[in-house]
Amino acid sequence: MARSPLPLQEYVDGVLAGDRRVLARAITLVESRADAHQDLAAELLAALSPRAGQARRVGITGAPGVGKSTLIETLGLRLTAAGSRVAVLAVDPSSTLSRGSILGDKTRMPELAADERAYIRPSPAGETLGGVARRTREAMLLCEAAGFDVVLVETVGVGQSEVAIRAMVDLFLLLLLPGGGDELQGIKRGVVELADILCVNKADGDGVEAAERTRASYAAARALLASPTPDWIVEVLACSGLTGDGVDDLWALADRFFQQVEQSGFLQVRRRDQALEWMRTTVQQELERRFYREARVKAMLPGLEEAVAEGEVPPTVAARRLLGGTKNKEQETRNQK
Repeated sequence: MARSPLPLQEYVDGVLAGDRRVLARAITLVESRADAHQDLAAELLAALSPRAGQARRVGITGAPGVGKSTLIETLGLRLTAAGSRVAVLAVDPSSTLSRGSILGDKTRMPELAADERAYIRPSPAGETLGGVARRTREAMLLCEAAGFDVVLVETVGVGQSEVAIRAMVDLFLLLLLPGGGDELQGIKRGVVELADILCVNKADGDGVEAAERTRASYAAARALLASPTPDWIVEVLACSGLTGDGVDDLWALADRFFQQVEQSGFLQVRRRDQALEWMRTTVQQELERRFYREARVKAMLPGLEEAVAEGEVPPTVAARRLLGGTKNKEQETRNQK
């Protein structure tokens, strides 16, 4: 049975104090679809917003099996050892059949999960495109208000649709697998050209030479594309999340990136764009939620779905009926002729 929400001030005080239990409950609150919870979540975000925005937001993506969790754990442990507080928002894919998720990132990062200076929050991707959870932005704000100065967002890694993460983070890191000659066919250009840093993972053991070949191939190809960040030269590195080789170089490059965008003022530009995109996405989600809760839509939807499934009504016509865009069936029939 779900627990009742805490009073607003308990959420605020607990998050600001860095209380992990309260932080976890706050993220659960903002992820809830219940109307009462959403109203309270909006108040909570408004109260904590002035205390957020100081963290370095890093999106980490790559194809399944590239070693995202291993690299994040190795990187996270080094950051916490250096004094940083690290939050990992790990998004698990949801089954298209059961709608369930494994949410096993804490088991894939056992050492980091046990680190007092780190916090790992797995969330289901649900039906959200882009390999990120529906409330990733809200969870990020809560982690920042709780005092975490590095927020790593690990995406599902499902392909080109992952470019949605670009609108949420300051630095976009793309992990690549060592290949055997077809490296450039393994991932879409749309993802590559949005990455601020490319890194070939699993450069260890017998994979060192293959990783270097892949790195050189991507470096040559990436040089032909414009950088997503003004005056930043995108570099391609090789590292091993398993052994830790090259991980320090990777974060040193990320640190240089943040120093540059902070000094140039572009970080403020990117944060402004993030805020605007957040607003637009929230509006879209809220409009859809309200639409499907309208009594008229609820009454029409089952019959229209059945008619579309049986081929009796074209999907576009059914959608227009739901939206109120057609006057009557006779008018639709004339329009189709």
